[in-house]
Amino acid sequence: MYLNCLEEVKNITKELVKVPSIVKTDGETKCAQKIYDYYKEISYFKENPERLQMVQTIDDEIERHIVVAHVKGTKGDSNKAIILMGHLDTVGVDDFGTIKEYAFDPDRLPEVLRKLDLNEELNKDIDSGEYMFGRGALDMKSGVAGHMYLIKYFSEHPEELNGHIIALAECDEEDNSHGILTGLKVFKDIKEKENLEYVAAINADYSTPYHAKDENRYVYFGTIGKLLPSFYVVGKETHVGQAFGGLDPNLIVAELTRLIELNPELCDEAFGEVTIPPMSLKQADFKEGYTVQTPIAAYSYYNFFTHSMSPKDVMEKMKEKAEEAFDNIIEYTNKSYKEFCKKGGHTYTKLPWKNRVYTWDEFYNELVDIHGDKFKKHIYNFAKELNNNYPTMDLREFSAKVIEESWKWVKDRSPAIIIYYSSIFSARIEVTGKDEKEKNLLASVNESIDFVQKYSDKPIVTKMFYPYISDSSFMTISDDLEDLKALENNMPAWGTKYVYNVDDILAINVPVVNIGTFGKDGHKVTERVHMKHTFENVPNITYNTIKKILV
Repeated sequence: MYLNCLEEVKNITKELVKVPSIVKTDGETKCAQKIYDYYKEISYFKENPERLQMVQTIDDEIERHIVVAHVKGTKGDSNKAIILMGHLDTVGVDDFGTIKEYAFDPDRLPEVLRKLDLNEELNKDIDSGEYMFGRGALDMKSGVAGHMYLIKYFSEHPEELNGHIIALAECDEEDNSHGILTGLKVFKDIKEKENLEYVAAINADYSTPYHAKDENRYVYFGTIGKLLPSFYVVGKETHVGQAFGGLDPNLIVAELTRLIELNPELCDEAFGEVTIPPMSLKQADFKEGYTVQTPIAAYSYYNFFTHSMSPKDVMEKMKEKAEEAFDNIIEYTNKSYKEFCKKGGHTYTKLPWKNRVYTWDEFYNELVDIHGDKFKKHIYNFAKELNNNYPTMDLREFSAKVIEESWKWVKDRSPAIIIYYSSIFSARIEVTGKDEKEKNLLASVNESIDFVQKYSDKPIVTKMFYPYISDSSFMTISDDLEDLKALENNMPAWGTKYVYNVDDILAINVPVVNIGTFGKDGHKVTERVHMKHTFENVPNITYNTIKKILV
């Protein structure tokens, strides 16, 4: 069956976009309230109020909420359940500059952009009338709107459903994923209360063309993974008038970036799909104010996408690059010093620097070997107190401060690199048909696409890995659990500010597909969602997939 849902999903989307819900603002709760109020007016939830929840996020530094709506079918007595998921938060709007007031106004924004005459493609899309504009229209309130429509539909037609569907609208996807982490606990609670078997999760996050002539629309099985390998670099301070008397940590960081950023050797390939190479996200030293002394320490971190690599694999590759960078800088500084001595008529003596690279796991355990429980207790209490005193401190800054404190316990003060992880873990997920749940999801989605294809004027294509970071990563674990130890053991923030809750994820443990919104320019001023595909084709693929799984 094909649902005529375009206008209704369009109207829901527009109402959601009009509610600013920038991550880490009270707008997240306002948008959650808007979604909750929509569901609250549906007869099914008036009769079954316990199946609708607005839940405050757990262990969060600010107050915000998720919404969970649960419909039980009457076609049979199956305990199988499908999760629908989508995030309600957006990135900020500072990029809108002087037109910021129109960022959440889908009706007026197109004409404002038209007057700016930014580019021919944009003007053509505005004139076509095929797109809705506004922050969050593409990423991804239109996806949430489609799920809201389907929850309403199935609440009115429970006889079509043999099983359960549970829709989650989560906050904080754009930052630290408190929304989905809270959602996992709600899913677990519902599972235990109603004896459910989760069989699939359907996300509706956004997709865009891969290039200017790409006409395809995409559905993704599984998702890309993300790690944030980070480097704490200790140099040797010196006065600028004695340049070769020290070692600048910024120089080592620069070499790390040269070796890591955009390096195709570090792309991860699986099933014929290749990740984007790593990108630098931060380089800084810890020097405060201006002096003519070089910095003592610096740090950097890099986005690293994965299709098949585990945290253990990535750490091993990063250690290789760190050792290479250190060797290169030792060679470079000695070569420069030799040439300087030759020009100045000085006697050249080889500089004292040695290649010294640790993982956080190695560094921590070396200090434990030297100082025993005294160090372990100190650094744990330091991290715990730091988090208690500064609960909103960025996880990356927090991690660097823990290493900075640990360095005070070092006896050998010579330059070193310490490699660690300093961000939440987004797990890679493969859906290959390895078990019945995966086989059923693959078959159901492909059959649904084949059916909806005749209503679409563009090809609908499946791929293996959703290419952006999303909350899909929390639905199951494809990595070997033993390999995940490399994440735990190399996170300075582990146990005090961050824990990857394997138990909560494995309690759900379902294959995931992204049947999501389609448009252009996500996270840009010109963000826009294609209405025909997103408001009609996407809900219909999801609808038919649900029907085929919950037969």
